[in-house]
Amino acid sequence: MSTLSTHVLNLVSGCPAAGMSVTLRQEGKLLFSGETNPDGRCPELKNTGALEPGSYCLEFAVADYFRQQGTELSDPPFLDKVPLVFGISGSGGHYHVPLLVSPFGFSTYRGS
Repeated sequence: MSTLSTHVLNLVSGCPAAGMSVTLRQEGKLLFSGETNPDGRCPELKNTGALEPGSYCLEFAVADYFRQQGTELSDPPFLDKVPLVFGISGSGGHYHVPLLVSPFGFSTYRGS
């Protein structure tokens, strides 16, 4: 069984992305829905408990977040939601899935 965390950084401001909506799903089933805190993290993700091996999707509401920040976006926005589909293996351990984001691009990796 594995645990999961995330951290979102706004590449425009260079600051944590506070108040971004995040969901976690496995095979379409909603496991978590919440917002990033002032540090750009979702500590409530730990409440999803230990995660079984399988495919998961963390989805970040990027356009809504940047609009709340006063960023003017096209209609439709270039990035509306960013779905990160990743796998958790049977080896257990902790998975940290950060998101570095701007209105026009993003990057992720398996952190520690």
